[in-house]
Amino acid sequence: MLQSSERLRPIAARAAAGADVIQEALVAIRNHLGMEIAYFSEFVAGRTVFRRVDAPGLEHLIKPGDSQSLDDVYCNHILAGRLPELIPDTAQLPFARDLPITSAVPIGSHVSIPIRLADGTPFGMFCCLSPRPIPSLNERDLATMRVFAGLAAKQVDADLQRHRGTQQVHAALSTLIATQDYDIVFQPIVHLPTGQIAGCEALCRFRPTPYRSPDQWFADAASVDLGIDLELAVIRTTLAMFPELPPALSLSINASPLAVLTGRLVELIPNEFAARTIVEITEHAPVPSYPALHTCLAPLKRAGVRIAVDDAGAGYSGLQHIVQLAPDLIKMDMSLTRSVDTDPARRALASAMVFYARETGAQVVAEGIETAAELATLKLIGADRGQGYLLGKPGPLSALQAACLANRSMVA
Repeated sequence: MLQSSERLRPIAARAAAGADVIQEALVAIRNHLGMEIAYFSEFVAGRTVFRRVDAPGLEHLIKPGDSQSLDDVYCNHILAGRLPELIPDTAQLPFARDLPITSAVPIGSHVSIPIRLADGTPFGMFCCLSPRPIPSLNERDLATMRVFAGLAAKQVDADLQRHRGTQQVHAALSTLIATQDYDIVFQPIVHLPTGQIAGCEALCRFRPTPYRSPDQWFADAASVDLGIDLELAVIRTTLAMFPELPPALSLSINASPLAVLTGRLVELIPNEFAARTIVEITEHAPVPSYPALHTCLAPLKRAGVRIAVDDAGAGYSGLQHIVQLAPDLIKMDMSLTRSVDTDPARRALASAMVFYARETGAQVVAEGIETAAELATLKLIGADRGQGYLLGKPGPLSALQAACLANRSMVA
């Protein structure tokens, strides 16, 4: 037979790595003690609720989700000191012997350790029992039981802490969405052959401090099932600013496939601005279903909305993704744009993307242009539009309006 320390070691290692080990611990301790039933319970409103159970063949007696009044089981009596944690033979203890549950189950032997949270609050019990007396149960077995119960207590504490953290994140993001605690900024998109500002991309900047990137905010929102809510809120805020945009400028908004799959974008985009709207499909996770995505994009396209694939060449938007979406615009990621003037490999890939766009009737928008040499090279290979700090930084609507006025004067 494995020594208790040998049984415990792999479970302890998995617990340290953050694994859910309570069920595994119940199986191990039940087998180690040679008992028929092991369970982990939680105290809820005067009852003990069985959260995890290991009782092969005895599921009719006890299963997860079952509960009993604390007055009817051993738990309260052990917590109060009326019963010991280790009972090799319940018949030898009049108090235990006379409890109705002892004969009802029946319980011949019982080992139970209270689970306490880090602050000392009783949470539940870690328990093993058998219908048979087991006179060989001893203090060493109780010590082993305490170690397993300690692992369970640590996991409960960690789970509760994570839950509290999740609740805090959910509350903070719910408030942020409700109060629109963010700003929309606009980055110019330039028609490269003429140098004229042809459109802009709407980007979100969150106000709470300390500063965190938009990606971090959206990732947090997704982790508490508010990702789509945040996306749609930002899109709604952005589209409400359409009347203030310079006339004829296109407006690019970012939307994940999941946001598109809600089917709600068509309701948000005003009909009078549909032809000037570009929906950039961001892909930071696999598309669940391309046929479903096409179904949701179809009414947008019928309304005149154009579709763009974002981050093409970044690893997110693979060739298959581009082929499946058949976009109107392909946004070349800055990882290809950067050093395109000096790196033959990047230049070759950028040229191939431009060729693909020409063959499929799409346009290429080069992102992240930062130098005049990059701009000249992208013009040379035939990129249609460009975006980047060289051409205009993201800024408030007033900055975009001023840039368009200055741009028209220069082009004229």
